[in-house]
Amino acid sequence: MKWELYNNKYDNVWPIEQIIMINNQSKIEKLIAELCPNGVEFKKFGEVCEIADNKRRPVASGLRVVGKIPYYGANNIQDYVEGFTHEGDFVLIAEDGSVSLENYSIQFATGKFWANNHVHVVRGLDKLNNRFLFHYLRSMSFVPFLTGGTRAKLTKSKMLEIKIPLPPLAIQEEIVKILDSFTELEAELEAELEAELEARKKQYSHYRSELLTFGDDVKTMTLGEFCEFRYGFTDKAKEKGDVRFVRITDINENGKLRASDSKYLDLTEINKDYLLEKGDVLMARTGATYGKTMLFNEDYTAVYASFLIRIRFKENAILPAYYWHFAQSSFYWEQAKKLVGGGAQPQFNANVLKSIQISVPPLAEQKRIVTLLNKFDALVNDISIGLPAELKARRQQYEYYRGKLLTFKEYVR
Repeated sequence: MKWELYNNKYDNVWPIEQIIMINNQSKIEKLIAELCPNGVEFKKFGEVCEIADNKRRPVASGLRVVGKIPYYGANNIQDYVEGFTHEGDFVLIAEDGSVSLENYSIQFATGKFWANNHVHVVRGLDKLNNRFLFHYLRSMSFVPFLTGGTRAKLTKSKMLEIKIPLPPLAIQEEIVKILDSFTELEAELEAELEAELEARKKQYSHYRSELLTFGDDVKTMTLGEFCEFRYGFTDKAKEKGDVRFVRITDINENGKLRASDSKYLDLTEINKDYLLEKGDVLMARTGATYGKTMLFNEDYTAVYASFLIRIRFKENAILPAYYWHFAQSSFYWEQAKKLVGGGAQPQFNANVLKSIQISVPPLAEQKRIVTLLNKFDALVNDISIGLPAELKARRQQYEYYRGKLLTFKEYVR
């Protein structure tokens, strides 16, 4: 199967959009100079918004039916079988739930809908355009207004402290027109990119399978013949410490070490035996992520946690990167699913892992395969290049111009 290297066919799209956005921004600046040259008023939330939280209704999941009245929660939309509590245009702000502090959930609801008790239901009063409010809230950080604890929470009293800029309605409407059209175009381009990215991933998977398929001249071995295995260290992760503590949750969906949410340990005589070396492979041994495999290739010191198994290869037996690519393939996962233990929590222990079979070509061929697959993997998974980078750039550009349009000098009497 032919693999075509990623070619950014969108290079001529975003510069045009950028020109359009700059021209529109100039138009807004002229309106501001004409209608509010000394700045715009900032009002507290309760002064410019209606809060309809008293109509929120939690509904048991068994009563929700697809295809009826939309039912909104903090993180997603479900459907309810009958009736509604709201009608019109409202902005829904997550009150709590599994939402990140940096990207707090803001939704726009229109028509008839239900809302549960995990969202604040608000809309602008006479001088505040609802869509303007929606775009402004999406651009701001809620972190200063959230309570602490295990779950982020935006109480009504804290929400009332938020200040909203109140430029003349003519300016609000012009900004809404720009951001709505830009959002729509961005969504269309992102959908096209995401479809292409999905196609590339399928192509990559197919190509990986081809590279890892060998004839009878290549020997097949079990991991137990050339690997040693060791379970990880049990301890409580800390926010600061001498070494990073790599946990089962630190392996992302692509089999890579997450850069965010790092935890640490102080290095001791006990846990130093669990220090990772470059080229070590870690495998999740239990739970929903069992079998997921990560190659440790970092320049810093780290200890690995107890729900992981460290795989260390005998010298010159196999390249760790070759094994990592194999562990992402269907050849590996077909075996893993047959070998994993049953029960509520799948278990993939070292004794089972020893029996995994892998084709072992000469080291020179392994290097060739690794070089090719590393390039393909980067093109579909690396956020700094290829299609993921293109998606990230689109979102960043939209957020940049949205921020420019929604930044105002405050009028001081």
